[in-house]
Amino acid sequence: MSKAKDIDEDQLEVHAPKQAAAGITGVRVALQRSLSLMGPTRTARTLLKLNQADGFDCVSCAWPDPDPENRHAAEFCENGAKAVADEATTDRVTPSFFARHSIEEMAAHDDYWLNMQGRITHPMVKRPGGTHYEPIDWDDAYELIGEHLRTRTSPDQATFYTSGRASNEAAFLYQLFIRAYGTNNLPDCSNMCHESSGTALTESIGIGKGSVSLRDMYDAKCIVIAGQNPGTNHPRMLSALEIAKRRGAKIISVNPLREAGLVNFRNPQVARGVVGKGTDIADLHLPVRINGDLALFQGIGRLLVEWDALDHEFIDRHVNGFESWRDHVLAADWDEIEAASGLTREQITEAAEIIRDSDATIYCWAMGLTQHRNAVASIREICNVALVRGDIGKRGAGLCPVRGHSNVQGDRTMGIWERAPEHFLDSLQAEFGFDPPREHGLDTVDSIRGMRDGDITFFMGLGGNFVKAAPDTDVTAEALRSIEMTVQVSTKLNRSHLDCGETALILPAMGRTEHNATGAGEQFITVEDSMSAVHASRGAIPPVSDHVRSEIAIIAGIAQATIGDRHGIRWAEMAEDYNIIRHHISRVVPGCEEYTHNVDRPGGFVLPHAPRDSRIFETKSGKAEVIASPLEVLQVPEGHFVLQTLRSHDQFNTTIYGLSDRYRGIEDGRRVVFMHPDDISAQGFKDGDMVDLVTRWDDDDVDRVAERFRIVSYETPRGSAAAYYPETNSLVPLDSTAEGSNQPTSKSVIVRAVPAGQGRFANAGGSQNGVGADESHKTDRQPHHLS
Repeated sequence: MSKAKDIDEDQLEVHAPKQAAAGITGVRVALQRSLSLMGPTRTARTLLKLNQADGFDCVSCAWPDPDPENRHAAEFCENGAKAVADEATTDRVTPSFFARHSIEEMAAHDDYWLNMQGRITHPMVKRPGGTHYEPIDWDDAYELIGEHLRTRTSPDQATFYTSGRASNEAAFLYQLFIRAYGTNNLPDCSNMCHESSGTALTESIGIGKGSVSLRDMYDAKCIVIAGQNPGTNHPRMLSALEIAKRRGAKIISVNPLREAGLVNFRNPQVARGVVGKGTDIADLHLPVRINGDLALFQGIGRLLVEWDALDHEFIDRHVNGFESWRDHVLAADWDEIEAASGLTREQITEAAEIIRDSDATIYCWAMGLTQHRNAVASIREICNVALVRGDIGKRGAGLCPVRGHSNVQGDRTMGIWERAPEHFLDSLQAEFGFDPPREHGLDTVDSIRGMRDGDITFFMGLGGNFVKAAPDTDVTAEALRSIEMTVQVSTKLNRSHLDCGETALILPAMGRTEHNATGAGEQFITVEDSMSAVHASRGAIPPVSDHVRSEIAIIAGIAQATIGDRHGIRWAEMAEDYNIIRHHISRVVPGCEEYTHNVDRPGGFVLPHAPRDSRIFETKSGKAEVIASPLEVLQVPEGHFVLQTLRSHDQFNTTIYGLSDRYRGIEDGRRVVFMHPDDISAQGFKDGDMVDLVTRWDDDDVDRVAERFRIVSYETPRGSAAAYYPETNSLVPLDSTAEGSNQPTSKSVIVRAVPAGQGRFANAGGSQNGVGADESHKTDRQPHHLS
C-alpha cells in the first residue's frame, strides 16, 4: 500500500534556479525513484531493457532512439526512469481499495495522491446511484458497454478519446471499431498538443510531420529551439544537442524562461559531465514575450530578405508564394515586431545572423508554439524561414516538431483523427468491406461541448486523464458527470475515474513494460517516434495481475460485444495474433507496406516523407507554400498578464511523479506562479504572496479561477507569467482555440492576480459556443500521410 500523502503546499520551498541539467543528481534521483517504487530486481529488469532494440519503448516522450549499434546500456533519462517506475510500481489498487474508499472520499484527495496509490488490478464498475466502484467480470463489462452502444439512437451520441500511450496496433483496431460502429468522433491528445503543427506543416509542405532524423541533429550547423524545454520534457534530446555542439553547431533558444537544460548539460555518461563543467548548450537565448514568436520569425525573415540571404535556386524550383511573402515581411514595422516579441532589433538581428551564416539549420518547437490563437500562423512562419533558406530535404537541416507523448504521432498515422482524409476511409472500405462514415467527427473541444449540451451520452478514453488534460477543467468535469456512461482504459487511478458518468467503468490495461502473451504466443507492439521511425516494443516484466488485459484485447472485446460479426471483422483473432492487425495496417496505412517484416528488424524502419526524401511537396500547387500571415500584437488589459501553463520537472503530462522542480528551484509543492519582479510590484504584491488567478475572457459568462498560488519572482519578460498544469487548466476557456487547428490556447491565457480567497468560480451558463462553432476557421486538410 502506498504511503503517499496529499501535497502540503505549506511545505513549499523556493531556491535559486539551476544553471545546468542532469549530472550525477539526475542519476541519483532516477535510481532512488526506481528503487523505491519497483525494488532492485524490477529496476534492473526494466531499465536495462528501456529503449533497447530487444526491449520496450519509453512510456514517456517521443524522442527517437539512436541506431541499435550506437545505443548505451543505459539508454534512458531521469524522467524516462520515473515514467517506468510509475508504471512498474509494486503498489496495487485492488477491489478492496475501492471497497474502502468511496468516490467522494477519493475525490477529496489530490491528483498526486491518486496516482501514487498504484496499479489497478481488476475491472471495476460504478452503477447508477452508486457511491463506490465494485468488481465486474470482463465479459459482463464488455456486454454492459456493448448494450449501451447498441441502444444509442445514433452512433454520433458516443465519443472515443485516445491518449498518446496507445500502440499502433491498438490505435488501428480502435479506429476500425469506432468507424465500423458508425462515427468519426475520435478526439485525441493531438487535438491539445500538436494539432497546430500538423495543420501548419500540411499547409506549408504537404505533410504534417517533421522532416529530420537524429543524424541530421548531429550534422546541423544551427539548431533553433523555440517554445520547448528539452531538459524536462525531452531530456535525451540534450545528448543530441551536445553532439551537435561538439561538431560546431550554434544553438538558439527561444523561450520566455531561461531553462537549465538549454544553459548547460552535464551528461552523466561521459567524464566531463560528471567531474567537468559539462557542455554549454545555447549560444543565444531570446526571452521572447509569450505569443511573440510570429513577430520574431517575421523579423528574422525580413532581415534575411534584406541581406538576400536566400536560396534562390530552391525558391525557384520548389516554392510557391515567395513574392507575396517577401513583400509582406519587408513591410513589417520594426516597432510592432519589437512590441509583439518583447525583443530588441539587435537581439533579433543576432539570431538572424546565426541563421544566415549556417548552411544547414534545424528548427525545433513544441507546445510553447502550438497553444496560441495564432499558433498555426507562427509555425507557418518558421516554415517560411526554413523554406526560403532551402533548409529542407538536405542533410543537417529541416523542420522538427518535438512530440511530447511516446506514440501520439503513431496514433494519428494509424487513423486516430476525427477528420480522416477520404483516401484513408476508401482504403478501410476496400480492406474490410464496409463504408466508413464520411462526415467529420468531433475533436476534443467539440466532444466536451457535446457532452455538456446533452448531444453525447457515452465517453470512452483509451488511456490518459481526460478531465485534467482538457481545457476548462470545471466545465469538462461537469460535462463528463452529466452523461450516461464513461469508460476509462487505464493503468492507474486518476481524476477521470471520479468525474464520471452515471454508469462508469475502469478497465485495467497492461503497461508497456509488461510481457504480453496470448494463445498465439508472445506478442509485441509497435510505436512511432517524433522523427517518423517505427519500431517494435516488447515488455520486460510480468503483468501486474492476472485480471488485466492488453489494450488490444479490451478493444476487441468491446467491439465484439457491440458489433459482433457484422462486416465479418475477426476481432477475437486480431486480439490473439497482432500480426493479423499488422497485415491490415500494411494494406490500409500509407507508407506501411511490408509492415510486419519491417517492424520486426532491429531498429524498425522510417516512414516515407516526400519533402525530406526527394523535395517533393504534396500540396495543391505541387510546391512548398510560403504563406504570409498578418502580424498580431496580443492585447492585454491593464492590470493583467499573459500566463503560459507548463510542466514541472517531476511530472509527465498530467501525471505528477513527485514534488521537485529542481531546475526552477521549486521543492515540495506545485502551486506557484512565476512572475517578473516589476509585474509583481506593479500589481501591488510582493514575492511570496498568495494569490488566486482569475481569467479574463469576455466571450462567455464563466468566471474561471485557480486558487492559492504563491508568487515567485523569476526571470521572465514583463507581462509574461508561468504556472504548472493541470492545476491551471481550469483557467483555459473552452472556446479559446487556435485558428485552423482548434487547439486550446493553454500558452496564452490572459489573467489577473487577486489576493488569495477573493477568486470564485461561477458558471452563469448560456453563452458558451456549441458544437461546430469553430468550423469556419478549421482547416480541412487531406494529406496523403495522416498527421
